[in-house]
Amino acid sequence: MGHLDHAAFGWLTPVLSYVMACIGAALGLRCTMRALAATGHARRNWLLTAASAIGTGIWTMHFVAMLGFAVSGTDIRYDVPLTVLSLLVAMLVVCGGVFAVGYSRDRTRALLLGGLTTGCGVASMHYLGMAAVRLHGQVHYDPLRVALSVLIAVVAATAALWAGLNIKSPLAVTVASLVMGAAVSSMHYTAMFAVRVHVTPSGEALPGATAMQFIFPLAVGLGSYLFITAAFVALSPTAGERAASASAQRPVESVAP
Repeated sequence: MGHLDHAAFGWLTPVLSYVMACIGAALGLRCTMRALAATGHARRNWLLTAASAIGTGIWTMHFVAMLGFAVSGTDIRYDVPLTVLSLLVAMLVVCGGVFAVGYSRDRTRALLLGGLTTGCGVASMHYLGMAAVRLHGQVHYDPLRVALSVLIAVVAATAALWAGLNIKSPLAVTVASLVMGAAVSSMHYTAMFAVRVHVTPSGEALPGATAMQFIFPLAVGLGSYLFITAAFVALSPTAGERAASASAQRPVESVAP
């Protein structure tokens, strides 16, 4: 059995992946707060931004962490279509959960259903990303750790949706995003510790792209998207600020003598 290294670059990839998960969570919470204070197209647009931020953050966290994944005795490649599909799955399932909470009248039911669906979707994204791994050998999983990783994903997703509904202050958003980032990272590494690889030495070239050829540029691009979105959210006025501005611009009615 090949020796698995989950941090081939030391603490760099775990810390950086945690930071990306926290940024995605913080952006998602801020956008969800904006959405719940808006109506019509504005609510839909904010919810889409929230879903893309959280989904991108989770996916980027996963594959930044995967940059540090190595197996002794074999190279590792990634199937490009499957990897891209895992990104789409992450965004779609998060979008479904966020919209369920953003538009449902029975928010408790939407929270539970959205958390279950989103959590299972996030876990599916992870294992779909693992299915994209190409190496000389066979990959096996510990069923108990797989089940635990799915449970962590469901709890983390439910907590994220609950936070989007209930958290208002910037300090609370910061704390919640740190906790959510830790939960997402825990899900990832729990799932990775479920992996067992039986290496079959071979001189054949592996299909797919290396992490540095494909994963790293894509992760950098998505990370840049998160930072640009963060700047957009920070500079966009809140509903209260727009209302105050509109009130200040109203002409003062003249008082009759």
